[in-house]
Amino acid sequence: MTEPESGRVLVVGMGVSGIATAARLRRAGWRTVLVERAPERRSDGYFIVLFGAGKAAAARLGMQDVLHDRATTTPKLDVDRDGSARPGVSFSDLPGRPWTMLRGDVEKAAFAVLPDDVELRYSTVPTAIVQDADGVDVTLLDVAAGTSVTERFDLVVGADGVRSTVRALVFGPHERYLRRMGYMIAAYQFTGTPAGLVPGQAVTLLEPDRSMWVFAYRDHDPTVLITYRTDDVDAEFRRRPPDRLREVFGPPAPGSTLEDVLDAAESAGTVLFDSAEQVRMDTWHSGRVVLLGDAAWCVTLYAGMGVSAGLTGAELLGVMLERHPGDVRTALAAWERALRPYIGHYLDGAAADRKVFVVNSRPELLFRRIVPWLRRFRLGKRVVDRLVRIDEIAKYKNADIVGEVLAGAGERPAAEGRSGNSPGGGMAGRAVDREVPFR
Repeated sequence: MTEPESGRVLVVGMGVSGIATAARLRRAGWRTVLVERAPERRSDGYFIVLFGAGKAAAARLGMQDVLHDRATTTPKLDVDRDGSARPGVSFSDLPGRPWTMLRGDVEKAAFAVLPDDVELRYSTVPTAIVQDADGVDVTLLDVAAGTSVTERFDLVVGADGVRSTVRALVFGPHERYLRRMGYMIAAYQFTGTPAGLVPGQAVTLLEPDRSMWVFAYRDHDPTVLITYRTDDVDAEFRRRPPDRLREVFGPPAPGSTLEDVLDAAESAGTVLFDSAEQVRMDTWHSGRVVLLGDAAWCVTLYAGMGVSAGLTGAELLGVMLERHPGDVRTALAAWERALRPYIGHYLDGAAADRKVFVVNSRPELLFRRIVPWLRRFRLGKRVVDRLVRIDEIAKYKNADIVGEVLAGAGERPAAEGRSGNSPGGGMAGRAVDREVPFR
Protein backbone atom coordinates (compact mmCIF):
# COMPACT_ATOMS: atom_id res chain seq x y z
CA MET A 1 0.00 0.00 0.00
CA THR A 2 1.69 3.17 -1.20
CA GLU A 3 -0.98 5.63 -0.09
CA PRO A 4 -0.61 7.29 3.32
CA GLU A 5 -2.91 5.89 6.00
CA SER A 6 -6.13 7.90 6.12
CA GLY A 7 -7.49 6.60 9.41
CA ARG A 8 -9.36 3.63 10.85
CA VAL A 9 -12.79 2.72 9.49
CA LEU A 10 -15.41 0.25 10.69
CA VAL A 11 -17.69 -1.24 8.02
CA VAL A 12 -20.74 -3.05 9.38
CA GLY A 13 -22.36 -5.70 7.16
CA MET A 14 -20.78 -8.26 4.86
CA GLY A 15 -23.19 -8.07 1.94
CA VAL A 16 -22.38 -6.63 -1.47
CA SER A 17 -22.29 -3.01 -0.26
CA GLY A 18 -20.23 -3.72 2.84
CA ILE A 19 -17.58 -5.89 1.18
CA ALA A 20 -17.22 -3.49 -1.76
CA THR A 21 -16.93 -0.52 0.60
CA ALA A 22 -14.30 -2.24 2.72
CA ALA A 23 -12.26 -3.08 -0.39
CA ARG A 24 -12.51 0.44 -1.82
CA LEU A 25 -11.66 2.24 1.42
CA ARG A 26 -8.66 0.00 2.06
CA ARG A 27 -7.42 0.90 -1.40
CA ALA A 28 -7.88 4.55 -0.42
CA GLY A 29 -5.53 4.04 2.53
CA TRP A 30 -7.98 3.37 5.36
CA ARG A 31 -7.19 0.72 7.98
CA THR A 32 -10.37 -1.31 7.64
CA VAL A 33 -12.34 -3.53 10.01
CA LEU A 34 -15.31 -5.40 8.47
CA VAL A 35 -17.83 -7.01 10.84
CA GLU A 36 -20.79 -9.30 10.20
CA ARG A 37 -23.57 -10.56 12.48
CA ALA A 38 -23.67 -14.02 10.87
CA PRO A 39 -21.06 -16.66 11.78
CA GLU A 40 -19.87 -16.91 8.17
CA ARG A 41 -20.17 -15.22 4.80
CA ARG A 42 -23.24 -16.04 2.70
CA SER A 43 -22.73 -18.07 -0.45
CA ASP A 44 -26.18 -18.25 -2.03
CA GLY A 45 -28.46 -15.56 -3.39
CA TYR A 46 -31.43 -14.73 -5.55
CA PHE A 47 -31.72 -13.26 -9.03
CA ILE A 48 -30.36 -9.80 -9.73
CA VAL A 49 -29.72 -7.71 -12.82
CA LEU A 50 -26.60 -5.60 -13.11
CA PHE A 51 -27.39 -2.46 -15.09
CA GLY A 52 -24.80 -0.21 -16.69
CA ALA A 53 -24.27 1.78 -13.49
CA GLY A 54 -23.43 -1.43 -11.64
CA LYS A 55 -21.21 -2.78 -14.39
CA ALA A 56 -19.23 0.47 -14.49
CA ALA A 57 -18.80 0.52 -10.71
CA ALA A 58 -17.81 -3.17 -10.65
CA ALA A 59 -15.12 -2.47 -13.26
CA ARG A 60 -13.75 0.45 -11.24
CA LEU A 61 -13.65 -1.78 -8.17
CA GLY A 62 -11.64 -4.39 -10.10
CA MET A 63 -14.40 -7.02 -10.09
CA GLN A 64 -14.88 -7.40 -13.85
CA ASP A 65 -12.56 -10.40 -14.17
CA VAL A 66 -14.64 -12.39 -11.68
CA LEU A 67 -18.18 -11.52 -12.79
CA HIS A 68 -19.92 -12.83 -15.89
CA ASP A 69 -23.38 -12.68 -17.42
CA ARG A 70 -25.39 -15.85 -16.77
CA ALA A 71 -28.15 -14.96 -19.27
CA THR A 72 -29.60 -17.87 -21.20
CA THR A 73 -30.50 -17.80 -24.90
CA THR A 74 -33.52 -20.11 -24.50
CA PRO A 75 -36.69 -18.12 -25.24
CA LYS A 76 -38.60 -17.03 -22.15
CA LEU A 77 -42.27 -18.00 -21.73
CA ASP A 78 -45.34 -16.58 -20.05
CA VAL A 79 -47.55 -19.44 -18.85
CA ASP A 80 -50.94 -20.08 -17.31
CA ARG A 81 -51.91 -22.76 -14.82
CA ASP A 82 -53.49 -24.89 -17.53
CA GLY A 83 -50.15 -25.18 -19.31
CA SER A 84 -50.85 -22.74 -22.13
CA ALA A 85 -47.82 -20.63 -23.01
CA ARG A 86 -46.86 -17.62 -25.09
CA PRO A 87 -43.57 -15.81 -25.81
CA GLY A 88 -42.30 -13.80 -22.87
CA VAL A 89 -39.99 -10.83 -22.59
CA SER A 90 -36.53 -10.67 -21.02
CA PHE A 91 -34.33 -8.25 -19.11
CA SER A 92 -31.61 -8.81 -21.68
CA ASP A 93 -33.55 -6.71 -24.20
CA LEU A 94 -33.43 -3.60 -22.05
CA PRO A 95 -31.03 -0.79 -23.02
CA GLY A 96 -27.43 -1.68 -22.28
CA ARG A 97 -28.21 -5.42 -22.05
CA PRO A 98 -27.99 -5.70 -18.26
CA TRP A 99 -26.31 -8.84 -16.95
CA THR A 100 -28.36 -11.48 -15.14
CA MET A 101 -26.73 -13.30 -12.26
CA LEU A 102 -27.07 -14.27 -8.62
CA ARG A 103 -26.55 -11.88 -5.75
CA GLY A 104 -23.99 -14.35 -4.42
CA ASP A 105 -21.97 -13.90 -7.62
CA VAL A 106 -21.42 -10.23 -6.81
CA GLU A 107 -20.62 -10.91 -3.15
CA LYS A 108 -17.97 -13.44 -4.20
CA ALA A 109 -16.52 -10.99 -6.72
CA ALA A 110 -16.33 -8.23 -4.10
CA PHE A 111 -14.68 -10.63 -1.65
CA ALA A 112 -12.17 -11.62 -4.32
CA VAL A 113 -10.82 -8.05 -4.48
CA LEU A 114 -10.85 -7.52 -0.72
CA PRO A 115 -7.23 -6.96 0.39
CA ASP A 116 -5.80 -9.56 2.73
CA ASP A 117 -5.08 -7.01 5.44
CA VAL A 118 -8.73 -6.05 5.92
CA GLU A 119 -9.65 -7.35 9.38
CA LEU A 120 -12.73 -9.62 9.28
CA ARG A 121 -14.86 -10.35 12.34
CA TYR A 122 -17.88 -12.63 12.19
CA SER A 123 -20.63 -13.01 14.81
CA THR A 124 -20.06 -9.35 15.67
CA VAL A 125 -22.55 -6.48 16.01
CA PRO A 126 -22.33 -2.89 17.27
CA THR A 127 -24.34 -2.23 20.41
CA ALA A 128 -23.38 1.42 21.04
CA ILE A 129 -22.03 4.21 18.86
CA VAL A 130 -20.87 7.48 20.43
CA GLN A 131 -19.05 10.09 18.39
CA ASP A 132 -17.33 13.41 18.92
CA ALA A 133 -15.56 15.84 16.62
CA ASP A 134 -12.45 13.66 16.32
CA GLY A 135 -13.77 10.10 16.10
CA VAL A 136 -16.33 7.44 16.93
CA ASP A 137 -16.34 5.03 19.89
CA VAL A 138 -18.11 1.78 18.96
CA THR A 139 -18.96 -1.03 21.34
CA LEU A 140 -18.81 -4.34 19.47
CA LEU A 141 -20.46 -7.48 20.81
CA ASP A 142 -19.15 -10.93 19.90
CA VAL A 143 -22.50 -12.75 19.91
CA ALA A 144 -20.82 -16.17 19.93
CA ALA A 145 -18.54 -15.51 22.91
CA GLY A 146 -20.83 -13.03 24.66
CA THR A 147 -18.01 -10.52 25.11
CA SER A 148 -17.85 -6.82 24.25
CA VAL A 149 -15.09 -4.38 23.44
CA THR A 150 -15.16 -0.63 22.75
CA GLU A 151 -12.87 0.63 20.01
CA ARG A 152 -12.11 3.99 18.40
CA PHE A 153 -12.63 4.67 14.68
CA ASP A 154 -12.30 7.72 12.45
CA LEU A 155 -15.26 6.66 10.28
CA VAL A 156 -18.15 4.19 10.60
CA VAL A 157 -20.05 2.83 7.57
CA GLY A 158 -23.37 1.10 8.16
CA ALA A 159 -23.97 -1.30 5.27
CA ASP A 160 -26.03 -3.71 7.33
CA GLY A 161 -29.27 -3.91 5.40
CA VAL A 162 -32.79 -2.60 5.44
CA ARG A 163 -33.15 -3.07 9.22
CA SER A 164 -29.75 -1.60 9.94
CA THR A 165 -28.41 -1.70 13.49
CA VAL A 166 -26.13 1.26 12.75
CA ARG A 167 -29.10 3.28 11.54
CA ALA A 168 -31.13 2.45 14.65
CA LEU A 169 -28.24 3.39 16.97
CA VAL A 170 -27.38 6.69 15.27
CA PHE A 171 -30.46 7.89 13.40
CA GLY A 172 -33.34 6.40 15.39
CA PRO A 173 -35.90 3.58 15.18
CA HIS A 174 -36.77 1.77 11.95
CA GLU A 175 -40.33 3.08 11.98
CA ARG A 176 -39.08 6.56 11.05
CA TYR A 177 -37.57 5.36 7.79
CA LEU A 178 -39.25 2.18 6.55
CA ARG A 179 -42.07 2.55 4.01
CA ARG A 180 -44.07 -0.57 3.27
CA MET A 181 -45.27 -1.11 -0.29
CA GLY A 182 -47.98 -3.64 0.61
CA TYR A 183 -46.32 -6.60 -1.12
CA MET A 184 -44.45 -9.72 -0.02
CA ILE A 185 -41.56 -11.45 -1.73
CA ALA A 186 -40.30 -15.02 -1.48
CA ALA A 187 -37.09 -16.02 -3.25
CA TYR A 188 -35.23 -19.33 -3.27
CA GLN A 189 -33.18 -21.65 -5.44
CA PHE A 190 -34.66 -24.52 -7.44
CA THR A 191 -32.66 -27.68 -7.99
CA GLY A 192 -32.95 -28.95 -11.55
CA THR A 193 -35.66 -27.76 -13.95
CA PRO A 194 -39.33 -27.14 -13.05
CA ALA A 195 -41.91 -29.39 -14.69
CA GLY A 196 -42.99 -28.30 -18.15
CA LEU A 197 -39.81 -26.36 -18.90
CA VAL A 198 -36.56 -27.18 -20.64
CA PRO A 199 -33.17 -26.49 -19.01
CA GLY A 200 -32.24 -22.82 -19.24
CA GLN A 201 -35.83 -21.68 -19.80
CA ALA A 202 -37.22 -18.77 -17.79
CA VAL A 203 -40.95 -18.48 -17.18
CA THR A 204 -43.45 -16.09 -15.65
CA LEU A 205 -46.94 -16.82 -14.36
CA LEU A 206 -48.88 -13.59 -13.80
CA GLU A 207 -52.25 -13.30 -12.11
CA PRO A 208 -53.84 -10.23 -10.51
CA ASP A 209 -52.03 -9.42 -7.24
CA ARG A 210 -49.69 -12.43 -7.43
CA SER A 211 -46.96 -13.80 -9.66
CA MET A 212 -44.37 -16.53 -10.01
CA TRP A 213 -41.04 -16.01 -11.78
CA VAL A 214 -38.50 -18.69 -12.58
CA PHE A 215 -35.19 -17.08 -13.54
CA ALA A 216 -33.02 -19.34 -15.65
CA TYR A 217 -29.26 -19.25 -16.19
CA ARG A 218 -26.97 -20.86 -18.72
CA ASP A 219 -24.62 -22.28 -16.07
CA HIS A 220 -26.57 -22.51 -12.82
CA ASP A 221 -29.79 -23.97 -11.43
CA PRO A 222 -32.75 -21.56 -11.65
CA THR A 223 -34.02 -19.32 -8.87
CA VAL A 224 -37.62 -18.51 -8.00
CA LEU A 225 -39.32 -15.25 -7.12
CA ILE A 226 -42.89 -15.17 -5.85
CA THR A 227 -44.46 -11.84 -5.04
CA TYR A 228 -47.99 -10.91 -4.02
CA ARG A 229 -50.07 -8.11 -2.57
CA THR A 230 -51.12 -8.11 1.08
CA ASP A 231 -53.28 -5.92 3.29
CA ASP A 232 -51.59 -7.06 6.52
CA VAL A 233 -47.81 -7.41 6.35
CA ASP A 234 -47.46 -8.39 10.00
CA ALA A 235 -49.88 -11.29 9.61
CA GLU A 236 -47.77 -12.73 6.78
CA PHE A 237 -45.03 -13.75 9.22
CA ARG A 238 -47.35 -15.87 11.37
CA ARG A 239 -47.36 -18.72 8.86
CA ARG A 240 -44.64 -20.96 7.45
CA PRO A 241 -43.60 -19.47 4.10
CA PRO A 242 -44.31 -22.68 2.09
CA ASP A 243 -47.80 -22.88 3.60
CA ARG A 244 -48.46 -19.21 2.98
CA LEU A 245 -47.35 -19.43 -0.66
CA ARG A 246 -49.74 -22.30 -1.32
CA GLU A 247 -52.52 -20.33 0.32
CA VAL A 248 -51.79 -17.30 -1.88
CA PHE A 249 -52.15 -19.36 -5.07
CA GLY A 250 -55.08 -21.48 -3.90
CA PRO A 251 -57.58 -22.93 -4.33
CA PRO A 252 -57.54 -23.47 -8.15
CA ALA A 253 -55.32 -26.33 -9.31
CA PRO A 254 -51.81 -24.90 -9.71
CA GLY A 255 -50.75 -26.82 -12.81
CA SER A 256 -47.51 -28.76 -13.12
CA THR A 257 -45.00 -25.88 -13.23
CA LEU A 258 -46.42 -23.88 -10.34
CA GLU A 259 -46.93 -27.07 -8.32
CA ASP A 260 -43.28 -28.03 -8.78
CA VAL A 261 -42.13 -24.53 -7.81
CA LEU A 262 -44.29 -24.48 -4.68
CA ASP A 263 -43.04 -27.94 -3.69
CA ALA A 264 -39.46 -26.65 -3.97
CA ALA A 265 -40.14 -24.07 -1.25
CA GLU A 266 -40.40 -26.95 1.24
CA SER A 267 -36.96 -28.35 0.43
CA ALA A 268 -35.07 -25.14 -0.38
CA GLY A 269 -32.13 -24.60 1.93
CA THR A 270 -32.96 -20.92 2.41
CA VAL A 271 -36.14 -19.02 1.58
CA LEU A 272 -35.96 -15.23 1.59
CA PHE A 273 -39.43 -14.29 2.84
CA ASP A 274 -39.99 -10.63 3.58
CA SER A 275 -42.10 -7.58 2.90
CA ALA A 276 -41.20 -5.14 0.15
CA GLU A 277 -40.11 -1.99 2.00
CA GLN A 278 -38.24 1.13 1.06
CA VAL A 279 -35.92 3.16 3.26
CA ARG A 280 -36.49 6.91 2.98
CA MET A 281 -34.10 9.27 4.78
CA ASP A 282 -33.46 13.01 4.60
CA THR A 283 -29.74 12.40 5.12
CA TRP A 284 -27.50 9.34 4.96
CA HIS A 285 -24.72 10.66 7.17
CA SER A 286 -24.31 12.18 10.60
CA GLY A 287 -20.91 13.40 11.70
CA ARG A 288 -18.48 10.54 11.06
CA VAL A 289 -21.16 7.88 10.55
CA VAL A 290 -22.56 7.13 7.09
CA LEU A 291 -25.11 4.61 5.82
CA LEU A 292 -24.75 2.90 2.47
CA GLY A 293 -26.80 0.44 0.40
CA ASP A 294 -30.13 -0.84 1.71
CA ALA A 295 -29.40 0.65 5.14
CA ALA A 296 -29.59 4.11 3.58
CA TRP A 297 -31.91 3.83 0.58
CA CYS A 298 -33.43 0.38 0.04
CA VAL A 299 -35.06 0.83 -3.37
CA THR A 300 -36.70 -2.65 -3.21
CA LEU A 301 -36.13 -5.63 -5.44
CA TYR A 302 -38.65 -4.20 -7.93
CA ALA A 303 -36.34 -1.32 -8.90
CA GLY A 304 -33.61 -3.77 -9.90
CA MET A 305 -30.89 -1.39 -8.70
CA GLY A 306 -30.01 -2.61 -5.20
CA VAL A 307 -26.69 -4.22 -6.13
CA SER A 308 -25.78 -1.63 -8.76
CA ALA A 309 -26.48 1.23 -6.34
CA GLY A 310 -24.50 -0.48 -3.58
CA LEU A 311 -21.42 -0.90 -5.78
CA THR A 312 -21.73 2.67 -7.03
CA GLY A 313 -22.06 4.03 -3.51
CA ALA A 314 -18.98 2.12 -2.39
CA GLU A 315 -16.79 3.33 -5.26
CA LEU A 316 -18.02 6.93 -5.00
CA LEU A 317 -17.40 7.00 -1.25
CA GLY A 318 -13.77 6.07 -1.85
CA VAL A 319 -13.48 8.76 -4.50
CA MET A 320 -14.84 11.48 -2.24
CA LEU A 321 -12.70 10.50 0.73
CA GLU A 322 -9.63 10.65 -1.52
CA ARG A 323 -10.73 14.01 -2.87
CA HIS A 324 -11.14 15.48 0.64
CA PRO A 325 -8.32 13.94 2.70
CA GLY A 326 -8.62 14.62 6.41
CA ASP A 327 -12.10 16.14 6.04
CA VAL A 328 -14.62 13.32 6.53
CA ARG A 329 -17.65 15.57 6.89
CA THR A 330 -17.02 17.42 3.62
CA ALA A 331 -16.35 14.13 1.83
CA LEU A 332 -19.61 12.60 3.08
CA ALA A 333 -21.63 15.66 2.11
CA ALA A 334 -20.13 15.67 -1.39
CA TRP A 335 -20.74 11.91 -1.73
CA GLU A 336 -24.41 12.23 -0.81
CA ARG A 337 -24.94 15.27 -3.00
CA ALA A 338 -23.60 13.44 -6.06
CA LEU A 339 -25.52 10.22 -5.44
CA ARG A 340 -28.94 11.48 -4.35
CA PRO A 341 -30.40 12.37 -7.80
CA TYR A 342 -29.92 8.79 -8.97
CA ILE A 343 -31.08 7.08 -5.78
CA GLY A 344 -34.08 9.41 -5.60
CA HIS A 345 -35.06 8.35 -9.11
CA TYR A 346 -34.82 4.65 -8.22
CA LEU A 347 -36.92 5.18 -5.09
CA ASP A 348 -39.59 7.23 -6.84
CA GLY A 349 -39.81 4.78 -9.74
CA ALA A 350 -40.14 1.63 -7.65
CA ALA A 351 -43.96 1.71 -7.64
CA ALA A 352 -44.02 1.74 -11.44
CA ASP A 353 -41.27 -0.90 -11.60
CA ARG A 354 -43.36 -3.10 -9.29
CA LYS A 355 -45.92 -3.46 -12.10
CA VAL A 356 -43.29 -5.30 -14.11
CA PHE A 357 -43.26 -8.05 -11.48
CA VAL A 358 -46.87 -8.20 -10.31
CA VAL A 359 -50.01 -6.63 -11.82
CA ASN A 360 -53.06 -5.35 -9.96
CA SER A 361 -55.90 -6.10 -12.35
CA ARG A 362 -57.02 -8.16 -15.31
CA PRO A 363 -56.74 -5.21 -17.75
CA GLU A 364 -53.08 -4.80 -16.71
CA LEU A 365 -52.61 -8.53 -17.18
CA LEU A 366 -54.15 -8.47 -20.67
CA PHE A 367 -51.91 -5.57 -21.66
CA ARG A 368 -48.83 -7.45 -20.48
CA ARG A 369 -49.83 -10.38 -22.66
CA ILE A 370 -49.89 -8.30 -25.82
CA VAL A 371 -46.58 -6.53 -25.16
CA PRO A 372 -44.53 -8.91 -27.38
CA TRP A 373 -47.04 -8.37 -30.21
CA LEU A 374 -47.09 -4.58 -29.75
CA ARG A 375 -43.32 -4.40 -29.95
CA ARG A 376 -43.43 -5.66 -33.53
CA PHE A 377 -44.82 -2.30 -34.67
CA ARG A 378 -43.18 1.12 -34.53
CA LEU A 379 -46.07 2.85 -32.76
CA GLY A 380 -46.66 -0.08 -30.42
CA LYS A 381 -42.99 -0.22 -29.52
CA ARG A 382 -43.02 3.50 -28.72
CA VAL A 383 -46.02 3.01 -26.41
CA VAL A 384 -44.38 0.08 -24.61
CA ASP A 385 -41.03 1.86 -24.32
CA ARG A 386 -42.71 4.88 -22.80
CA LEU A 387 -44.59 2.79 -20.24
CA VAL A 388 -41.43 0.88 -19.36
CA ARG A 389 -39.51 4.20 -19.21
CA ILE A 390 -36.77 3.10 -21.57
CA ASP A 391 -35.26 6.60 -21.77
CA GLU A 392 -35.01 6.79 -17.98
CA ILE A 393 -33.27 3.42 -17.84
CA ALA A 394 -30.59 4.73 -20.18
CA LYS A 395 -30.23 7.99 -18.24
CA TYR A 396 -30.30 6.73 -14.65
CA LYS A 397 -29.78 2.97 -14.49
CA ASN A 398 -27.07 2.75 -17.13
CA ALA A 399 -25.22 5.92 -16.16
CA ASP A 400 -21.54 5.66 -15.22
CA ILE A 401 -22.25 7.70 -12.12
CA VAL A 402 -18.70 7.81 -10.79
CA GLY A 403 -17.34 8.55 -14.25
CA GLU A 404 -19.70 11.50 -14.58
CA VAL A 405 -18.62 12.85 -11.19
CA LEU A 406 -14.96 12.56 -12.14
CA ALA A 407 -15.52 14.06 -15.57
CA GLY A 408 -17.40 16.98 -14.00
CA ALA A 409 -14.35 17.67 -11.87
CA GLY A 410 -12.00 17.42 -14.83
CA GLU A 411 -10.52 14.10 -13.70
CA ARG A 412 -9.92 11.13 -15.92
CA PRO A 413 -12.75 8.58 -15.34
CA ALA A 414 -10.57 5.48 -15.77
CA ALA A 415 -11.73 2.07 -14.57
CA GLU A 416 -9.82 0.40 -11.78
CA GLY A 417 -8.35 -3.05 -12.39
CA ARG A 418 -6.59 -5.85 -10.62
CA SER A 419 -3.71 -6.52 -13.02
CA GLY A 420 -1.54 -4.95 -15.68
CA ASN A 421 -1.02 -1.21 -15.50
CA SER A 422 -4.34 -0.33 -13.90
CA PRO A 423 -4.33 1.45 -10.52
CA GLY A 424 -4.19 -0.93 -7.59
CA GLY A 425 -3.25 -3.80 -9.88
CA GLY A 426 -0.56 -5.07 -7.56
CA MET A 427 -2.83 -5.34 -4.52
CA ALA A 428 -3.34 -8.88 -3.29
CA GLY A 429 -6.96 -9.98 -3.17
CA ARG A 430 -8.77 -12.80 -1.40
CA ALA A 431 -9.34 -15.84 -3.62
CA VAL A 432 -12.90 -16.18 -4.86
CA ASP A 433 -14.92 -19.30 -4.08
CA ARG A 434 -14.71 -21.43 -7.16
CA GLU A 435 -31.43 -11.68 -10.55
CA VAL A 436 -37.91 -7.66 -16.17
CA PRO A 437 -39.26 -8.62 -18.72
CA PHE A 438 -38.02 -8.10 -22.28
CA ARG A 439 -36.84 -10.71 -24.80
